Amino acid sequence: MATVELTTANFDSITSGDGIVLVDFWASWCGPCLRFAPVYERSSEKHQDIVFGKVDTEAQQELAAKFDIRSIPTIMAVRDGVIVFAQPGALPESALESLIEQVRALDMDDVRKQLAAHNH
Repeated sequence: MATVELTTANFDSITSGDGIVLVDFWASWCGPCLRFAPVYERSSEKHQDIVFGKVDTEAQQELAAKFDIRSIPTIMAVRDGVIVFAQPGALPESALESLIEQVRALDMDDVRKQLAAHNH
């Protein structure tokens, strides 16, 4: 599956469902973003069950502000509507694959319990 452009109009509906959504916050003037794009694209071909979203921080400044994106690229992982990872910096392919495996392996009941405890 190719990457999906995420905007303020579709972001919540795409990231709030079940399953895994990866989000790449990027901009056309960002060298590391452009070098990371083919890695992200290749990974999207390998993992058909994951949504690979891209947020153009220039066009979607409201989304970038909402998630306090200060450095790009920033990679975010959302699983079952919960942000489970967010970190700036382009990932090498092996690190991206490792992140995907870690997100797949999460016990989401445990994650929700930890969030509930943290929010009280």
